[in-house]
Amino acid sequence: MLSTVRLESLCATRAYRAALLAAAVIMLLLCNDALAFTFADVVQRAKELAATAYKKDSGVILPKEFQGLTYDRYREIRFKPNESWWRNTKLPFELGFFHQGFNYDQPVKINEVVGGRVREIKFSPGLFDYGDIKIDPHKIQGLAFAGLRIHFPVNTPKYKDDVLTFLGASYFRAVGKGQVYGLWARALAIDTGLISGEEFPRFVEFWIEQPDPNARELTVFGLLDSRRVTGAYRFLLKPGVETVVEVKAQIYLRENVSKLGLAPLTSMFAFGENQRASGEDYRPEVHDSDGLLIQSGTGEWIWRPLTNPKRLLVTSFALNNPVGFGLMQRDRDFDRYEDLEARYDRRPSAWVEPIGKWGAGRVELVQIPSPDETNDNIVAYWVPDTTPPSRKPFDFEYRILWQKDPETRPPQAWVTQTRRGRGYVRNPDQSVGFVVDFEGPALRKLATDARLTVDVTVDTNGEIVEQHVYRNDVTGGWRLILRVKRIDDSKPVEIRAFLKGDANTVSETWSYILPPA
Repeated sequence: MLSTVRLESLCATRAYRAALLAAAVIMLLLCNDALAFTFADVVQRAKELAATAYKKDSGVILPKEFQGLTYDRYREIRFKPNESWWRNTKLPFELGFFHQGFNYDQPVKINEVVGGRVREIKFSPGLFDYGDIKIDPHKIQGLAFAGLRIHFPVNTPKYKDDVLTFLGASYFRAVGKGQVYGLWARALAIDTGLISGEEFPRFVEFWIEQPDPNARELTVFGLLDSRRVTGAYRFLLKPGVETVVEVKAQIYLRENVSKLGLAPLTSMFAFGENQRASGEDYRPEVHDSDGLLIQSGTGEWIWRPLTNPKRLLVTSFALNNPVGFGLMQRDRDFDRYEDLEARYDRRPSAWVEPIGKWGAGRVELVQIPSPDETNDNIVAYWVPDTTPPSRKPFDFEYRILWQKDPETRPPQAWVTQTRRGRGYVRNPDQSVGFVVDFEGPALRKLATDARLTVDVTVDTNGEIVEQHVYRNDVTGGWRLILRVKRIDDSKPVEIRAFLKGDANTVSETWSYILPPA
């Protein structure tokens, strides 16, 4: 039997040990919190990179089996769905990966963050099905991934859809419910459309936070690098009917750049209702987007239909603190496209909303000649009036809404189609005809005998030959008939028009660039 003194001593010792253990646990937790990987860690890496000379990562030389692959041959290399990261853990999100090859020969390091700790996801040839491409697995053990895709069930709880992809340079794209992949976004655009040539920064490393079992959001960090810029990025993915990607960035310029493009969107426009196909094609329209939409800080909404010009066409809209801009796909009827494979009718619009005040700058639209739909020939982005100085941090935030139904539109009325051309003319001249249809709540509620006027302006290279507006009895909207003549055929003409009722604006502004003849 223990004496009272020994018992008290033993209890004291146990209490002391318990206190030490508790203190050790607390210190361990504090240390883990201190060591947890955060956005600040990516910022620090970007800052350190900016202080050094740029070094292109050549990586491992690709075996000859993967050099010079065509697009179709590259597509034969498929990631095995059963190897999806996190599949065995029954998490709501899963990861898939892209193999190096084709245009995607640069290595990308990919990590997961578990409990604040970083763990690299290693490349293995066993993760891929190579089809009929003959490989020696031992020769490609040192390769890396080219990019990643993220899966989440947005269409049915029984299947995890591909909802966000990072692949090539700083490109990424997302989809929501009922959508198929279309246009791309980029982290940054450098000197786009300039004679000096464009620079394409690329993501060299990603970190993906392992989600909770009931998570409906996923965080991805990215490290950007190129000759003149480095950057830290955080992407917060929110999949759904309208998938949202919130972007937080801090960039550093190694050197000055001529043009810095924020929140760039890259799309394709081959032909459409305002520009017929150059050759025979059973499809009436072929495009990922059919217009640029802008909501200015003053409340004006601007719609510019896209074109496939015969030579490079760069235009811009000067704004202060824009509310949003995006490349939109307004034509949603299948019979506008008649393409069962591409399904352009299901491709998303991408609407950019700045978080915070972006100040003065311009939304710039670059339209590049393209012989067919295989080239992304449309780019839109924000250019701030003030470019950040070298080696100093530049912060900005925004969100991209990947939309189909519903889509961002003005509250009153909007353009539903722009048709270029004229019907029968007894005495033809050199003018160009347009038929522009407007629809929306502000027009539907008008009395049948209501009268509207149209405000049309052209720049100094244009002359208005004809203009009138009347109700469209078929749609319940209103139709603008317009004919414009170029003064100098070698130069473009900029046209603006909007509907007015009782001196009040009742529609967005239709803004069109008529390219040189």
